Amino acid sequence: MKYDVRQLPLLSNKEIAQGIYDMRLEYKQDDLPVQCGQFAHVYVPGKSLRRPISVCDASGGVLRLVYQVKGEGTKIMSQMQPGGTVDVLVPLGHGFSVDSTKRYCLIGGGIGVPPMLYTARQCENPLIITGFRSESLVILQDDLKACGETLLCTDDGSAGEKGFVTDLLRAHIAEVDEVCACGPTPMLKAIAAVCKEFNKPCQISLEERMGCGVGACLVCAVKVRKNGEEIMQHVCKNGPVFNAEEVVF
Repeated sequence: MKYDVRQLPLLSNKEIAQGIYDMRLEYKQDDLPVQCGQFAHVYVPGKSLRRPISVCDASGGVLRLVYQVKGEGTKIMSQMQPGGTVDVLVPLGHGFSVDSTKRYCLIGGGIGVPPMLYTARQCENPLIITGFRSESLVILQDDLKACGETLLCTDDGSAGEKGFVTDLLRAHIAEVDEVCACGPTPMLKAIAAVCKEFNKPCQISLEERMGCGVGACLVCAVKVRKNGEEIMQHVCKNGPVFNAEEVVF
């Protein structure tokens, strides 16, 4: 596969919740076919490694990357100003596979919520469940409500229902045909267990530290089960989306 570096004009870069930013880049839609669940690898000036950011949306010539400031690299990203360009490798990875004849339950936890927006735009009447630690971290609710039925929960009950996304999934799993999820590994493991219990297909997007983003290094290797054998695959190239039953947690 050919990987092209693109210099995309920066339209805006705003904080939308505590430490969470919404970066919008201009691109030619026909030149950049993005699959829901794929990611961009962003060059940060002064840093040797790019930062992998899930694609939040890729509609109307605008590429949205919603990210959380966690270290020096993402802090530098948060300080980028409109008018310049951003050096990105995009699109990368294997995304969600969606079928227009199915109703999906899309689940996002914390900073795993952004990729579910573009996924929701590809689905027919999805059920969207999002979970956050507290109200100060809640993002993208208005965008998601425009795509389908939404349910919100927080760990402390400060917004939506108090509890976890798996509580809401159990209550509504009979209403959907398949589940797609992104978020922290413990959450994905719990979702996979619920889907197995109710015999529902499940796709999960894994979060791992990455180096190259194209499968050349070994940083993001994870264990999966293929044809009865456990093997190692790369989140950046073989994923980030995997069938939940294949992942060895």
